[in-house]
Amino acid sequence: MSIYGFAKGTDLEQIMKAMMQAEANGTMMYYALARMAKEQGYDDIVDTFIEAANQEAVHAGFYATLVGKYPQNFWGLVRGLQKAETGGEAQIRALADKVRAAGCDEAADELELFAKQEGHHGVMMAEILAK
Repeated sequence: MSIYGFAKGTDLEQIMKAMMQAEANGTMMYYALARMAKEQGYDDIVDTFIEAANQEAVHAGFYATLVGKYPQNFWGLVRGLQKAETGGEAQIRALADKVRAAGCDEAADELELFAKQEGHHGVMMAEILAK
């Protein structure tokens, strides 16, 4: 049995949507805590924050499935993602240039890495579509 959309249209839907958003926010928070801990020299706790963030991301996806947030026939979404991720590479590079011009080379360097990753996500989605 699929859990897709199980809570949609039920008394559970709003609770599951709230949980989905809370878990997505938790993902962001734990990754930010990991970043700040690393910057402040707390290397021994960075991996724990990352582990929590990864788990929160899985939880968010679970709740999103329960409420049917994304289409069950997801191929159109994947095609759109492929285009968006590929285009996102140039957008993030442009943002990196602005951040570098504003004087924060460290953040710009990381944004350039993110740009490459976004482009790679586009490649990954194209490979999935080709299968």
